[in-house]
Amino acid sequence: MTATYTFDDLKRDVADGRIDTVLACLVDMQGRLMGKRFQAQFFVEGAYEETHSCNYLLATDMEMETISGYKATSWEKGYGDYTMKPDLSTLRRIPWLEGTALVLCDVLDHHTHEEVPHSPRAILKKQVARLEAMGMKAFMATELEFFLFDQTYEQAHASGYRNLKLASAYNEDYHIFQTSKEEEVMRAIRNGLQGAGIPVENSKGEASAGQEEINVRYADALTMADRHVIIKNGCKEIAWSKGKAITFLAKWNYNAAGSSSHIHQSLWSDDGKTPLFFDKDAEHGMSETMKHYVAGLLAHAGEITYFLAPYINSYKRFMAGTFAPTKAIWSKDNRTAGYRLCGDSTKGIRIECRVSGSDLNPYLAMAALLAAGIDGIENRMELEPAFEGDAYGGKDIREIPHTLRDATALMSGSPMLRSAFGDDVIDHYTRAAQWEQEEYDRRITDWEVARGFERA
Repeated sequence: MTATYTFDDLKRDVADGRIDTVLACLVDMQGRLMGKRFQAQFFVEGAYEETHSCNYLLATDMEMETISGYKATSWEKGYGDYTMKPDLSTLRRIPWLEGTALVLCDVLDHHTHEEVPHSPRAILKKQVARLEAMGMKAFMATELEFFLFDQTYEQAHASGYRNLKLASAYNEDYHIFQTSKEEEVMRAIRNGLQGAGIPVENSKGEASAGQEEINVRYADALTMADRHVIIKNGCKEIAWSKGKAITFLAKWNYNAAGSSSHIHQSLWSDDGKTPLFFDKDAEHGMSETMKHYVAGLLAHAGEITYFLAPYINSYKRFMAGTFAPTKAIWSKDNRTAGYRLCGDSTKGIRIECRVSGSDLNPYLAMAALLAAGIDGIENRMELEPAFEGDAYGGKDIREIPHTLRDATALMSGSPMLRSAFGDDVIDHYTRAAQWEQEEYDRRITDWEVARGFERA
């Protein structure tokens, strides 16, 4: 069961000396936790109302560089403040950090106190509100994959990320003996997350040497996104505390499988009691609502890919025969398809997006999927027949964009996304994608040097 940790609980823990630090965190464009460590007494006496951060936090790249070209913030505008408003419903103890609690914050305009439209949490909340107005509620689950290494982050950095030693020497998919060797880390992750109020289902070995997967119980979309960012941060912190390192890169090595974050989706009545995707009398148990929703996902598959695969590296994962999809089609219980029907003919019927990588921002990914699905429902889009067979070898069928450059153009030019998110939001993330491409285009890779040093 999910633990409920209230503000009153925090105040008691602070008074009793059990909690001395509160992490107040916003989620940045990359899905990372950014914020402040509060002396707990100060937090409960007033900082729980609000705090502040520089507004560049939602206009940087992975290196925290200030980037030109953003309308929302710049050197010309002086890089002012955002207001961070703690959402006390997200408050929780963090068992793997001594005497520590954490709360996620909404990001507000410093002057109007309205939510900043391009903040990831606000983007998802807007799509959730659209569903609520339709009498619907989205439930989602993300399956996070990652690689575990025997070096520390410091050692990996010092080596230039070369000659890294994986926690396993061989494919450990569902492998009990190999994962027994990794239990010091994985048990700490499972128990730590459970203690932080995130209901863990299981962990398992994945389809490559050193690859792991952590699965937690599904929840409403916003709660699941909140869990997702805490899981990623927690996995890294726990691994670091054990002298290990974890990467959520979508494709860390050419010879290794990619890492995904499959997103399971279903719609229910607003009271959460009636599955709106299920019709016991329909083929596969798919209701008309589900058919329209999935049709929307497929119709806008190219446009939303950026939010599922946001970096240059993300597109290295889409390789045939690796369990990562290359085609944006749907199929029944078929792991070669970009969208897989699961739980057919049961109340647990859902659609699994397999395009999404472990490097995504969950708020942006879920919001994009919901926006596409809502458009399918509103326009009563007709679902194409299910694909059968090996999608890798399928001819003349819808493909996933091959590069970040392609995905950026489709996202920027999408009338659906501009209507759902707003022009300023899409322009903001278009600039983020363009900068990622510009940075890559001017870099010299080891592969180029090795290939051409002598022979060019």
